[in-house]
Amino acid sequence: MARIATRSEKLDLRLTPSAKQKLYRAAAAANRSVSEFVLESALAQADETLADRSHFGLNAEQWTEFMAVLDRPPQHPPRLKRLLNEPSIFEQNASA
Repeated sequence: MARIATRSEKLDLRLTPSAKQKLYRAAAAANRSVSEFVLESALAQADETLADRSHFGLNAEQWTEFMAVLDRPPQHPPRLKRLLNEPSIFEQNASA
């Protein structure tokens, strides 16, 4: 039997009267309580916002290209090499 998580956390919102009325109307139109409507809507938006940060899919061509980039030898741009070979500000001050 599936276990249903108990809702024990609370989130307070400050909103304008017109925003509150819009949420009440939308919840009524969806046959949901305002709490259910806001929670479902916010979680759907959260899933959409976080989707590209947690999982992404590649087709076969994209996967091949991705693997080719990973297999390339590392690049060493001249400016980066120069930066990494210069003494740091801490090394310069230590010898003074």
